[in-house]
Amino acid sequence: QVQLVESGGGLVQAGGSLRLSCAASGRTFSSFTMGWFRQAPGKEREFVAAIRWSGGSTYYAEPMKGRFTISRDNAKNPIYLQMNSLKPEDTAVYYCAASRRGLSYSAHTGAYEYWGQGTQVTVSS
Repeated sequence: QVQLVESGGGLVQAGGSLRLSCAASGRTFSSFTMGWFRQAPGKEREFVAAIRWSGGSTYYAEPMKGRFTISRDNAKNPIYLQMNSLKPEDTAVYYCAASRRGLSYSAHTGAYEYWGQGTQVTVSS
């Protein structure tokens, strides 16, 4: 059974940093694209960043460039999302997801077959 488990969320002041982790299990993900999305109350789920499990190519939503970094440790399983210079508008539930498609489709929720349960990130002003 495929499982994606996010961790690392919490409460942080504006300007602070958090690192989210996504642990994936239940199958081999070497040919997958791994993505991070977020959803704030009353808003649609929004693409944040994606990475190819093999090779490490990345793709970011424009507002996150320069502040967020998606990465994977080749020796370990988790996918990471390093978030710096956090703003109150970054407050959301952050989700990890896995897709068999390439980076070209990575911004679209419909491209993802597997989703985690999410981790709450709250940024106070």
